[in-house]
Amino acid sequence: MTKTSGPAAPATLSTRRLNRALLARQLLLDRVDMPVTDAVAHLLGLQAQAPRPPYHALAARLRGFDPAALSALLENREVVRLVTMRSTVHLHTPADALLLRPFSTPALERELKTFRGRLAGVDLDRLVARTRELAEPGPVSLRRIGEELLREWPEHDLLALKVAARIRVPLVQVPPRGLWGRGGQVAHATVRSWLGAEPAADPDVAPLVRRYLAAFGPASVRDMQAWCGVTRLRPHFEALRPRLRTFRDERGTELFDLPDAPRPAADTPAPVRFLGEYDNLTLSHADRTRVVSDEFRRRGYRRDFAFGSFLVDGFVRGMWRVKEAAGTATMHLETFAPLTRGERAEVEAEAAGVLEMLAPGSRRELRTGAVPG
Repeated sequence: MTKTSGPAAPATLSTRRLNRALLARQLLLDRVDMPVTDAVAHLLGLQAQAPRPPYHALAARLRGFDPAALSALLENREVVRLVTMRSTVHLHTPADALLLRPFSTPALERELKTFRGRLAGVDLDRLVARTRELAEPGPVSLRRIGEELLREWPEHDLLALKVAARIRVPLVQVPPRGLWGRGGQVAHATVRSWLGAEPAADPDVAPLVRRYLAAFGPASVRDMQAWCGVTRLRPHFEALRPRLRTFRDERGTELFDLPDAPRPAADTPAPVRFLGEYDNLTLSHADRTRVVSDEFRRRGYRRDFAFGSFLVDGFVRGMWRVKEAAGTATMHLETFAPLTRGERAEVEAEAAGVLEMLAPGSRRELRTGAVPG
């Protein structure tokens, strides 16, 4: 009797192979010529809790990126800022805003549950209707929305009312918030009034799984859940399994990937890159060691203040911050491990480009040591 062998065991990908695959998907192995909106869509949005991170994200990825181009897209409503993945503000194309806002609903509703006790007695349907009345004409601050809601429910908590409004009514942050070189208080309009369309009622998850893998793979189910904050995604991966490849990481975790997606060799050169605060490169996997060690990840946050990070040989090697005073822009660099002479030269050259974008008319300095909070 001939003994038949079972299916071949999935190949194991080393941490460096996963790193190079991630960098390739994230457009960080080499800057590319790509329209800004195409890059934003490919990356499934850009972290935008603060105004500047989307600009740093694109400057690290696109050849010849001009911050004014992104500002123009914001003003023309060709990209928008709104709460989506992980209940945080992201910058999206309109099509993805209409898709990812409802997809993120389970994560948003989890946040709302933490305020349930402070919302007892509030008619949430009435709250939604009143919020729409206030925000449809737009722009309006969330504070004003909260104060108006407090008139109807004066015994309740202002913060809880604002959170409920933000979660139950899809809102966008409108310009000048997010424009390059311009300040402005956060003001909102509804997605419906700003984009002229309602978010999708029942978004199809399968295409999102494939797009996530295209931008962040190879990845596990838990990785995608960490990226978006939405749980119970395994059935969608299982439905796609016949059309995906599977691997294992060095810890034995099963990883899924698109069959033809790039998986460069572990020794592929990776250039120095500077990223803004909370770049999704560092936040979109349950196991983040493919880009930042556990030790270095803990050092990147102080007293709830996040700093930009920089990559050396593809991995987070330090953090940075620019402070401007008296006509001088000073970049403070803190390295987590010693740099070789060649690495330091590359870091300083890339830092000079970041400073040129941030402060083109100012005197510029580069300092190494502890980054000030």
